[in-house]
Amino acid sequence: MEDAYVLQLSNRKFSELYLCCCGYSKCEPLHSFGPAVRPDYLIHYILKGRGRYSIGDTQYCLEAGQGFLIEPNVLTFYQADAYEPWEYLWLGFNGANVREYLRDIGLDGGKLIYRSGHAPELKDTVIRMLQDTTGSLTSQYERQSLLYSFFAILSKDIDIGPLKGQEVENVHISRAVEFVRNNYFNAIRVADIAKYVCVDRTYLYELFRRYLHVSPQDYLTNYRLTRASELLTLTELKLEEIALSCGYQSAYSFGKMFKAKRGISPAKFRMKNRSEAKEHLKEYKDSLENL
Repeated sequence: MEDAYVLQLSNRKFSELYLCCCGYSKCEPLHSFGPAVRPDYLIHYILKGRGRYSIGDTQYCLEAGQGFLIEPNVLTFYQADAYEPWEYLWLGFNGANVREYLRDIGLDGGKLIYRSGHAPELKDTVIRMLQDTTGSLTSQYERQSLLYSFFAILSKDIDIGPLKGQEVENVHISRAVEFVRNNYFNAIRVADIAKYVCVDRTYLYELFRRYLHVSPQDYLTNYRLTRASELLTLTELKLEEIALSCGYQSAYSFGKMFKAKRGISPAKFRMKNRSEAKEHLKEYKDSLENL
């Protein structure tokens, strides 16, 4: 589902460039549209969150500050992220000079992704369009001026195209690590990480080995066990509670993994670390007394 505000127009007073529709949507997780074709051009701009835009076999993972163009009669699909669903605005438009105007701002020749730092201005322009629902002559001219204003705002500092090369890889790694840190306590798998980052598992594995020198699975396991070690040392939680807090379905599976990776059972680790902590505290107190 999506919480959307839409203005649909049918009268065509202007021919060189005219507004067909406009709207603003706050999407639910995984809300999607398509695969579908549209009769007119649509340009979307993401205000918050993330999502993906697909054209054939090409997929773009996009976030706030980015946008995408849908061309007429082209099969496309787009979907909100499962964890950070996007909030976006859009314009539908057409006209005799559309291709020229899009070319002016760089959206031509298959260049469909862009970035703009003028979110408040773009949002204000679309909101003003949505608020003017009368069909008066004045209203038509005002909407036309707002349509040109939208193009003018984009033309200020538009950056065409998705990130490339190592910059893309760094973003993928950052998003993968962020996903693990925010979801390690859930029953997530490497496939879930890859889906969140919008890459396949093989490529994700290559990135982790290249930049972090571990596999995605090992990174996830190490993160969970590091958090578990903290809970064992600093809290009085039961082993079953710590297991569930770190993404394991049972104390048995948690204990088995902990011992395999740490060489000691969780219970013995807790006793050992508590004893060492008490000894360090005693040494610290003794050093203070000798000052």
